[in-house]
Amino acid sequence: MLLQGNLQGLQHLGLPVTDIERSKAFYAQLGFTEAMRMDIQPHADVIRVAMMQQGNFTIELYQLGEEKRQEIAKRADGHIDHVALNVLDIEKAYAEIKSAGLEILEDDAPVFLPFWEHGVKYFTVRGPDGEKVEFNQILK
Repeated sequence: MLLQGNLQGLQHLGLPVTDIERSKAFYAQLGFTEAMRMDIQPHADVIRVAMMQQGNFTIELYQLGEEKRQEIAKRADGHIDHVALNVLDIEKAYAEIKSAGLEILEDDAPVFLPFWEHGVKYFTVRGPDGEKVEFNQILK
């Protein structure tokens, strides 16, 4: 069994949105509060990110560039992009998953992002039906 003693459970649910402010307002009505807000620019388009929390549950709302937002707006179902699992040691999880031969989606994994106080590292694998499962460690 992979990740024994390393996997801690659900960290967040990733949801691509077409209007981040509208989505933040919607989830705020449901009792979620904004725990983190950041814009990142890995390529030409800025990605706007907001982590919305309610108790121990976090939804990552993220707004991509215009072309991607148009594609997302056309979807009838299937708006959830990924489920993120919390791990204690991302480097150990990466080595274990890679050794098991699972498809890792990022070329430069684990990837660092300047989220939260000290950043996060993550990598994503593709599940048997095309779903994305992210392994994520909030750095301390």
